[in-house]
Parts: sequence; structure tokens; C-alpha cells
Amino acid sequence: MTLIRLILEFAKTGLFSIGGGLATLPFLYEMSDKTGWFTHTDIADMIAISESTPGAIGINMSTYAGYKTAGVAGGILATVGLALPSVVIILIIARFLRRFRESTAVEAVFYGLRPASIAMITAAGLNVARVALLNPEAFSAGGSLPDLFVWKAVLMAVVIFVAKRKLKWHPVSFIAISAAAGILFGL
Repeated sequence: MTLIRLILEFAKTGLFSIGGGLATLPFLYEMSDKTGWFTHTDIADMIAISESTPGAIGINMSTYAGYKTAGVAGGILATVGLALPSVVIILIIARFLRRFRESTAVEAVFYGLRPASIAMITAAGLNVARVALLNPEAFSAGGSLPDLFVWKAVLMAVVIFVAKRKLKWHPVSFIAISAAAGILFGL
């Protein structure tokens, strides 16, 4: 039953996560809350692993989540579930491309979807930042504002952010540096 639910949950995610791989994050958080298959911290790990491995981030995250939930079969079915709606829609659109190409209705739909995609990705990004950079348990225990932050992670995020903007290095360089720093400093 878990495998059937897994493919259905990821098919729903694949159908409605418009805006790329990061747009799957709100669906993963909802899935986490609803099913308990993985935690919000697991999602942060999924992002880190998915960003540092070849392939599309949404596909990588679905494979990781499916594997974590139900092993190899879960990984395969979650990946198929996520990709299947896109494949079907692309095949339908390709068949009718001439009609859609200059449609003002289609253009208007995408005009409306862009801000929604940005909002969902931003909300998911803020949730990841909360998991990675904040420690509410330590803050609750100590009550001191400095206890709220995971300072090593905050410092590393700021350094990577500034370096990414200043240097024209390939993103893989920053991923490798971050992984090495995580190993060295136990982030």
C-alpha cells in the first residue's frame, strides 16, 4: 500500500509543482507532515544531496525520498510518479503545439503561474534556511538570542553567498567546498 501511495503522492507533486525542481519543496513538506515518511531535516539533506549529484533536483529528491520511504522500489516508483505527469503533458502539448504557440490564454496562464512559483520556491527556501540555520530548541532552553542561530552554518552560508556573487566559479566548486567544510567543521 505504501508503494501505491508513494507513486500517487509523487504524481500529484509532478503534476502541480510548476517552476522546476525547487517547486517540489512545498509538496515534500506537506508529504512529510501528512505521512511521516521523512522529516523536515531529511528534506534539507535531500536538497544538499540532490544539489550535489548529477541530474534534475526534483528527480533526485523524489528518488531519495522514495528510497528513504520504501527502499529501491520506492525510489523507482517515486521517480516515475514525479516524471510521469510531465511526460504526458509534454506529449499532449507537442501534439497541439501549433495551437498553443500563439495563444493569449496560455500566455496569460503562465504569466499568473510565475509569481505563484516564485512564492512557493521562496517559502520552501525559507523553511530550508530555518532548518539549516536556526536552532529553536537551544533558544527555548537558553532563552538567549545568540542561541537561536547555528553560527557555523550562518557564517558558511554568508561566505558562500558572497563568494558566489563575487566569483564566477562553477556551482560544483561551491558544493565541493561546502561538503569539505561540513566534514571538517561538523556542520
